[in-house]
Amino acid sequence: MTGLMVCIAVLAAASAFGVWHRRRNGRLTVRERDDTARLGAAEIGAALGERATLLQFSSAFCQPCRATRRTLTEVAGMVEGVAHVEIDAEDHLDLVRQLNVLRTPTVLVLDARGAIVRRASGQPRKADVIAALGAAVRD
Repeated sequence: MTGLMVCIAVLAAASAFGVWHRRRNGRLTVRERDDTARLGAAEIGAALGERATLLQFSSAFCQPCRATRRTLTEVAGMVEGVAHVEIDAEDHLDLVRQLNVLRTPTVLVLDARGAIVRRASGQPRKADVIAALGAAVRD
């Protein structure tokens, strides 16, 4: 009987963790405004967009990174003045550590000045990216 109770408790805990992880994965979260912390062309290795930049951290064998690349490229093509920059996390470890990137894909939405306004770990939905761009361009 004790073994059955332990099994039920483990299944309940694993299910709760799975639901929590699924809800959190890929969500674009609002960042606290820090006007001193900005990313520029020198840090990311490409020019910032005139209105906003979608900065993606990827790795070579990451399947969700490919889908994220397609989504961000499509959104950047829809909105004038928005650039999509993809960075290989392995090649830019200093920047990965500085920005606390713990997994790939990680997407940062930068405003025109290079300030981080939104952040997502995991594959974001297209609608969420468009909404985040609206916030970045508006600010």
